[in-house]
Amino acid sequence: MSKKIAKITADVVDTRPATVVGAERHPGWHALRKLAARITTPLLPDDYLHLANPLWSARELRGRVLDVRRETEDSATLVIKPGWGFSFDYQPGQYIGIGLLVDGRWRWRSYSLTSSPVTGDRTVTITVKAMPEGFLSTHLVAGVAPGTIVRLAAPQGNFVLPDPAPPAVLFVTAGSGVTPVMSMLRTLVRRDQITDVVHLHSAPTAADVLFAGELEQLARDHAGYQLRVRTTRSQGRLDLSRLDDQVPDWKERHTWACGPEAMLNAAERVWSAAGVAERLHLERFAVSRAAPVGAGGTVTFAKSGKTAVADAATSLMDAGERVGVQMPFGCRMGICQSCVVGLVEGHVRDLRTGVEHEPGTRVQTCISAASGDCVLEI
Repeated sequence: MSKKIAKITADVVDTRPATVVGAERHPGWHALRKLAARITTPLLPDDYLHLANPLWSARELRGRVLDVRRETEDSATLVIKPGWGFSFDYQPGQYIGIGLLVDGRWRWRSYSLTSSPVTGDRTVTITVKAMPEGFLSTHLVAGVAPGTIVRLAAPQGNFVLPDPAPPAVLFVTAGSGVTPVMSMLRTLVRRDQITDVVHLHSAPTAADVLFAGELEQLARDHAGYQLRVRTTRSQGRLDLSRLDDQVPDWKERHTWACGPEAMLNAAERVWSAAGVAERLHLERFAVSRAAPVGAGGTVTFAKSGKTAVADAATSLMDAGERVGVQMPFGCRMGICQSCVVGLVEGHVRDLRTGVEHEPGTRVQTCISAASGDCVLEI
């Protein structure tokens, strides 16, 4: 799936390594890499670094899958050991991008971190639910083997828990929306800040509750944590308009909510009507995309000298990467602005809103598609 408003669910293909984030925090290593680049030509430093350790790279963030732990029938937690350049000072609630090489193509998705940044064990975890339409999620849950090397994008996102946490907190989660909140809860435990936390969680059945055992143990160990699980197949969905019945003081609490679009839209209406919208923090799983209009067009990448024919539903980033253009990227979901490039000619369309951008503007390639033939300044 902050804030970040979104997680684009479509798998995307990457044909170039990501830029290392965090070099400014390690100037010594960065200098050594630059020196290595000069003295090892024509081979790149990565050619030598990879021989020593596949997690060492001067050009991209990498990680090794250490373990895959099944959580429910259709979900699993991946334990990943990041390599050079990864910053462990992420905030609980943030997400990372993960790229996996499948059938010769790099597939990318973004997932919330479920680990806590204060453990000190130099690993991170993501918990993935296999989705029927999600090629990569299904592969990560059922097909990735320990030892697999993956690409990583640096942690980011604004759906985060401050330190110290507010004195009274409400978590409202549904399904795999519990994943970013799990990082928050684990961090609160380690910081001894479980003082007054109410957690409303929904899942189809008890067997579908992610981290069920850990959450129940947390409730037993900490009087300040109240867990209330709703099984929607037998009890129906949570009605946020009747929240007073479950959490009478919800208006005084800071709330973090993550789950399906309908639940989050309802939360926005309820909190706004109560005049406490500033106390609501949302994490959405997916961008609501407008219906494709038109037939796309030919995208010309001016500096790269390459062209791609793309339909109206294919992002400019995806189109460029398919023909080998080194497209800038970050979150790949329209949040971080790292993918912005200039539009030289033609028009492109925002996949979320349907708004068309004209020549001379700068566009986000990860959430824009061709609206006729166009030329990008890259």
